[in-house]
Amino acid sequence: MPSSDLPPGVASRLAALGLTLPPVPSPRGAFLPFSRSGATVWLAGQICEWDGEVRCAGPLGAAQDLAAGQRAAELCALNLLAALSLALDGDLDRVVRCHRLGGFVQVVPGWPDVPKVINGASDLMAALFGEAGRHARTSVGVASLPANASVEVDGIFEVR
Repeated sequence: MPSSDLPPGVASRLAALGLTLPPVPSPRGAFLPFSRSGATVWLAGQICEWDGEVRCAGPLGAAQDLAAGQRAAELCALNLLAALSLALDGDLDRVVRCHRLGGFVQVVPGWPDVPKVINGASDLMAALFGEAGRHARTSVGVASLPANASVEVDGIFEVR
């Protein structure tokens, strides 16, 4: 969807998609949810949790399927945006661009659809930010993630 076709404001685009931001998750280790230097915000990895409850657990290809993984990646992206909103004093309209997402997917050995899972996060960024939501990305299959989550996503954003 071209930027000119997007309704104004990230909050209204979220609402149009039937989505809301979760509470900012508490870090599960000795780190901050974000770090900012000038116009760049680095977001710590967020798992697929809502209010402290992991919503998709276990390896994809065994305990969960591709569709569940994509929904989990979208939830990770919502958690990223909640942390980004905190960094921007609640104003996601200050986002200039999503530059990079890194996706980690707990999978059974040999499961081939890791990049398709992280599309759940990538598609949300494009839906919310248009062309400015298109980004570079890494997708990696892993043996385990914090709290046995199926998916974790981190990000780098440029902001005003």
